[in-house]
Amino acid sequence: MIMGRRRWSRFALTSVLLISLFAEVPAFTHIRTNLCKWCDYSSPVCEDNVCSSNCNLTSFCSLSEEVCVAIWRKDNETVSVRTLCHHPQQALDNIVLANYSSTECTMLPQPSEDGLLFVCGCVGDHECNDKLIFDKGAHGYSKLKSKDVIPVVVISLVPPLLVAVLATIAFYCYRTRHLSKQPKDWAPKRTHYQSLDRPEGRSGCNGSYPGKLTLLGDDGNSDLSSTRANSLNHNTEQLPIQLETLVGKGRFAEVWRARLNHSEGQYESVAVKIFPAVEYVSWRNERFIFSDANLKHENVVQFLTAEERGGGGGGGGGVGGGAGPQRQYWLIMAYHTLGNLQDYLASHVLSWAELCTLAGSVARGLAHLHSDTTPCGAPKVPVSHRDLKSSNIVVKDNHECALCDFGLAMRLDLSLTVDDFANSGQVGTARYMAPEVLESRVNLEDLESFKQMDVYSMALILWEMVSRCEVIGEVRSYEPPFGSKVCEQPCVDSMRDLVLRDRGRPDIPTSWTTHQGMQLLCATITECWDHDPEARLTAHCVVERFKTLAQDEEESRLLSLSIDSTTDHQQQEEQQQEQQQEQEQEQEQEQEQGLSVSSTPPSPRAERDTDTDTDTDSPSLPPLVSDMQDSEPSKAQAEV
Repeated sequence: MIMGRRRWSRFALTSVLLISLFAEVPAFTHIRTNLCKWCDYSSPVCEDNVCSSNCNLTSFCSLSEEVCVAIWRKDNETVSVRTLCHHPQQALDNIVLANYSSTECTMLPQPSEDGLLFVCGCVGDHECNDKLIFDKGAHGYSKLKSKDVIPVVVISLVPPLLVAVLATIAFYCYRTRHLSKQPKDWAPKRTHYQSLDRPEGRSGCNGSYPGKLTLLGDDGNSDLSSTRANSLNHNTEQLPIQLETLVGKGRFAEVWRARLNHSEGQYESVAVKIFPAVEYVSWRNERFIFSDANLKHENVVQFLTAEERGGGGGGGGGVGGGAGPQRQYWLIMAYHTLGNLQDYLASHVLSWAELCTLAGSVARGLAHLHSDTTPCGAPKVPVSHRDLKSSNIVVKDNHECALCDFGLAMRLDLSLTVDDFANSGQVGTARYMAPEVLESRVNLEDLESFKQMDVYSMALILWEMVSRCEVIGEVRSYEPPFGSKVCEQPCVDSMRDLVLRDRGRPDIPTSWTTHQGMQLLCATITECWDHDPEARLTAHCVVERFKTLAQDEEESRLLSLSIDSTTDHQQQEEQQQEQQQEQEQEQEQEQEQGLSVSSTPPSPRAERDTDTDTDTDSPSLPPLVSDMQDSEPSKAQAEV
């Protein structure tokens, strides 16, 4: 009996343990949901836009919220993959995951200062971050069954075809009616591609520019009315452009000087920014920024058109954007012979007037980007440049500046969410990054934060120009901001130590502030690079400061002219008085000489001279009479 009870108790205890164990299994399974590859470094194996991480370590995620993540990098022809578990709501290397609910790891491109960067997130217990998919046409995606193809094709193609046909008919009717109203001499003035005249006018109003592009013939002297290619579409016909000289090269693209050929052997010089296929995302973003017609301004580089050239299929994303190796993406803009501001400052010493012109135009260009209206009052979407530096500014022939290179720019659209701004990452050039960007503490809920980042960068550019102005005294060779305090290409960490830890800024010697206008400009620079973003001036306020400088200069000039005219008048009066005194003295001397001559008796010699003169004036006598006259005095002398 006792043995039976013991066996029963053991059986009951075993049953309880088994029940509790099975009860724990669902909870344990629920905790360890995602099974992921986990390697700090591995060399992937790629084929047909699909890569295998080649990682040999696997682990369950410790938290149920964590997902599988893969980071693919390419730097200096070296490709590496990092796999791990990570919480999707937390930033990873300044990147916030955008899509992580899929069971497949679809790679998305991310901005990177060095090389290429792709990131994916996924969930599942099948090591989903081992297979990295760069193109949705690659392996691993289900294909349609044959019986489903026809309905899908019909549904997909018929509506776009109908829309295209209706749009073509409407466009044809519009063109027919529009052309019938044009003067007869209008047609010959058009080129074989779509072009637009740009009349003189206020910048930003009706798409006009204050100047025009000069069309040069073979002799370089013919000046024709300017033309402009259609901004985004010229009936798929590529412009007749001939590349000439490579003038610059950046992280994402090369810049070429080129000829835009016109009829009758005439052309104009343009700048062509050429992106390789792998930089499709940057090209697409810059084209998107330029697509806003209200972006046009005299201090923003003039955009002509965007084109896709070379072989391969279109589109972007993934490795190479799914394009062939020779695929290129072009942005065609106005060309400026003076080059970028950094090179211009390195070879020129500025006068005070040139400094005000260059610096004021930079402020006006940035204020236009940040503004929500055009100069004419039309609404526009504000834009944050996010990579403002002296090498991203060109100098025009009138010595004003124009902002360029909008590959990292962002439209501050109110419809965007905080997540959209967070996914943009830490971008820009480390030397010109604001403190909050270096610290990754940008207030994403306030759009003004992105504008104040640009204002900090503008302050460093203004300092560069001031350091090359002759009114500061001794002008040294050009140096970028922070000069020798950092290396030529500083990284984010070194700039973080200098700007955040040491609160370092470029030096402003006291000798610079002896000039009255320079004193106000240096104070403006100091306010623009304040550590607190909310304490910085806005770009519009800087524009007003330059207006104040211009007014002060004009008042000083008028005052100087008034003083000069008064001085000249006084000098003229003094000269007239001196001349009158000299004339009076001469008259007095003449009168005194006349009185002395009349009171003095003539001398015998003077009388003889007078007689001689009289004899000379008398008519000549016959020789006999003359001899008699000559002999009479001799007799008288003998008698004496």
